[in-house]
Amino acid sequence: MPFTGQADAAIDDKHRLALPAKFRNRWNPERDGKTWFAVPWAPDACLRLYTERMFEDLFLAGRRSPSLTPSPTRARLDGALFSATEQLDVDSNHRVRFQAWQVEKLKLPREVVVIGAGDRLEVRARENWGQAFDDLLEDLPRLAELLAQEENAPRA
Repeated sequence: MPFTGQADAAIDDKHRLALPAKFRNRWNPERDGKTWFAVPWAPDACLRLYTERMFEDLFLAGRRSPSLTPSPTRARLDGALFSATEQLDVDSNHRVRFQAWQVEKLKLPREVVVIGAGDRLEVRARENWGQAFDDLLEDLPRLAELLAQEENAPRA
């Protein structure tokens, strides 16, 4: 059930975003969970939205051996990532409400674009998306090559 495509949307004064129908129709609360998780991703100035099930699956996939004494790197990453992540309920109008601090830290404006990114949705400033999308399309062959190299590299 990959999320694909893009849709214009708006964040209202209460920091709510109505999930665009094209994405909402791909989401099945019985299969995917009833809530979403919003992960701020500062390098791209976006909010990454994962369904409850996908977030849990990715969390478990990243755990080789749970520990009360994680490495210093794991402890720092977990502290940053999970303290910045918020679980979002969906209201009867198919809206999620972001925490104000997430919207403010990422400087997300009212006018946004929601993009499908396979296992997640991303919420980005609409005014920046046009050029960023053009750049991504042009960079697709190089990114595919880099990913192939990464996936074929031996793991430490």
